[in-house]
Amino acid sequence: MQTQSTNLYDVVIAGAGPVGLFLACELRLAGVSVLVLEQAQDPHSALKQLPFGLRGLSIPTTEAFHRRGLLDEIIAAQSTKSGAIKSAAHWMQQTRRPAGHFAGIQFYQDDFDAAKWSWRLPTPADASVAVDMETLETVLAGRASSLGVEIRRGFGVNAIAVSEDDVTVQAAGETFRGRWLVGCDGGRSTVRKLCGFDFVGTDPEFTGYSIEAELADPEKLNPGRNYTATGMYTYALPGTIALVDFDAGAFHRTAPITIEHVQGVLRRVSCTDVTISELRLAATWTDRARQATTYRKGRVLLAGDAAHTHSPLGGQGLNLGLGDAMNLGWKLAATIGGHAPAKLLDTYSHERHPVGAHILDWSRAQVAIMRPTPGTRALQAIMRDLIETRDGATYFAERVRGVSLRYDLGGRHPLIGRSVPDFEWPDGTMVGERLRQAQGILLDFDARAPLLAFAGRWGDRVAYVAREPRDRLGLSAVLVRPDGFVAWASDGAPNDTEAAEAAARWFGEPTARS
Repeated sequence: MQTQSTNLYDVVIAGAGPVGLFLACELRLAGVSVLVLEQAQDPHSALKQLPFGLRGLSIPTTEAFHRRGLLDEIIAAQSTKSGAIKSAAHWMQQTRRPAGHFAGIQFYQDDFDAAKWSWRLPTPADASVAVDMETLETVLAGRASSLGVEIRRGFGVNAIAVSEDDVTVQAAGETFRGRWLVGCDGGRSTVRKLCGFDFVGTDPEFTGYSIEAELADPEKLNPGRNYTATGMYTYALPGTIALVDFDAGAFHRTAPITIEHVQGVLRRVSCTDVTISELRLAATWTDRARQATTYRKGRVLLAGDAAHTHSPLGGQGLNLGLGDAMNLGWKLAATIGGHAPAKLLDTYSHERHPVGAHILDWSRAQVAIMRPTPGTRALQAIMRDLIETRDGATYFAERVRGVSLRYDLGGRHPLIGRSVPDFEWPDGTMVGERLRQAQGILLDFDARAPLLAFAGRWGDRVAYVAREPRDRLGLSAVLVRPDGFVAWASDGAPNDTEAAEAAARWFGEPTARS
């Protein structure tokens, strides 16, 4: 028997992973009512803990957390596990400080030239952060709860009905209603399937394995990342192993994962006769790369792995999903609040779909140079030579760390569409701190009266800051969206008409400031 909820929520989110929780926090900053439905009763899982739950956060992600006051909390929480994190990550045990990798080809902090990133200023968000999924979810769930988000665990979505005015969701014998529904429920998203989103892309080339085991003869495996004639494996003592078997994904979720099967695959890929004496944990994954053709169908939206899925190579998936949440949250909240431009919500899919497609191709390219063939090994050697050059390492660092992210927002200035530099004022405050409440900002470095009057017409949606920072990067004025991306910029006498047009595009029609 279905039980009908009497509440009508502004937004129902399916999935209480990092993406769903971060999106819920973004919506609550604008006072939107949010219900999060999570299929799993227990948020804890061995695959979210170290070593397999370890993730590196890209710069757009650390910037997002910095702008919402979460970065310090996440760093503090993960610092209690710093020793375990270093042990779990074989690359952290190197003498040089690693900065990332492409298909296992490592590059280091001293390899690339960050001075070429001309639109960046020093910021706390430049911190290199590695965190396990359980810690990240705990921090985000705590923030969501403190903001008034309702989280219901053990409520997997099983039916959806969409009308012109709302969405009805059935989960665990209860019925819930929301004005909007967002599927953040992973690569096998029920929301995506029930609502008929097209999910297109490429089939897998390999089955990947994450293994925690006790080995009878661990000396037979080489620590670190290893390429062999039949595949690739990484090994971190005493028994953490990741490997890829180029079987076209044939074993993924098709049969029980037994010690005999895992040992056979490990021996074949490592080209040794290593013996597993105890299999403590094993999971499989693939390099299947698929993406929804649109992230919105009426009152239903997708974010995170529900919108795009690919191999975990390079750790891009979590960061991509969190970027979706940061982009979507303020736009959906403004739409619900009734002051958004008519097509504002459509810009979510328009902006984030190309970013997702870019990451899927990045993942496919890594798989292409991991194949165990002579031609691939030759290509890999050339790629290694390129990464070891200064320019090559800088290019790969830009891509892996997310520094090159730029939305196509139109406009003539090269800063438009990029993340706003973290301008710092003489008193030590920074732009990132000004974005805590997910509000737009007009930075007027010359304190011009016309811009003050212009800002006043947008009420509380755009904060006006008329101060000169320590380094203005040659700019005179910058209009910043609530997600921290630049909507308009001027390096001369500001064009008030251009500024007003940009503000209207992102913040709707002006209102009188109270």
